Amino acid sequence: MLTKEKTIGEFVAEDFRAAQVFRKYKIDFCCKGDRTVEEACENKKYQAEDIYNELSNVANLKSGDIDFNSWPLDLLADYVEKTHHRYVEENSTVLLQYLNKLCKVHGDRHPELFEITKIFTEISGELAAHMKKEELILFPFIKRMVNAKQKGEALVTPNFGTVESPVAMMKHEHTVVGDLFAKIDDLTNNYQFPEDACGTYQVTYKMLEDFEKDLHTHIHLENNILFPKAIALEKTF
Repeated sequence: MLTKEKTIGEFVAEDFRAAQVFRKYKIDFCCKGDRTVEEACENKKYQAEDIYNELSNVANLKSGDIDFNSWPLDLLADYVEKTHHRYVEENSTVLLQYLNKLCKVHGDRHPELFEITKIFTEISGELAAHMKKEELILFPFIKRMVNAKQKGEALVTPNFGTVESPVAMMKHEHTVVGDLFAKIDDLTNNYQFPEDACGTYQVTYKMLEDFEKDLHTHIHLENNILFPKAIALEKTF
């Protein structure tokens, strides 16, 4: 249902096709998904009503997308790890190799490549540490909560106190990485490669763009679905 009280994250959680609308208007639906559409439009040149109209049109189309919002939390945590964490691990190394090659070949004519490489190196390191914390601490606890609820057992209090503590840390780290990628957007002019770009140059920019899109989906599934539901589940014990 289309209501103006919904946050951007809630729109996308209910129907992931809404993400394409927010991408079109360059509205962050993952790290900043806790805003309403009106709040996101306050300092922008577009109108909230235009976005609501497009969201309504998308909602009326027949959906073939996966309804992640209906998934059990343990299944969703496994999906994020095996799909999005694995994507980051597999593509970070390749992208760094390509970026370093571009710096050597094209860096004299396009010095922005050095800054892009520096930023992506930081993103890669941030995500590697971040994902390990999720895989070793947060996700196992979410799965323990699901198991305890299914078996009617008491929940053992974790050493971090409440699930809200690691969730807050993970959301902060999502924002850090999102802000870093925004700098890459600017430096690449939204992934528009220059006229003298070779094949590797073009492929690298496309991979960077795909990496950011996957990261947006990755963060959305956590910030807007997995984390809020984990917090709600913990409160039922």
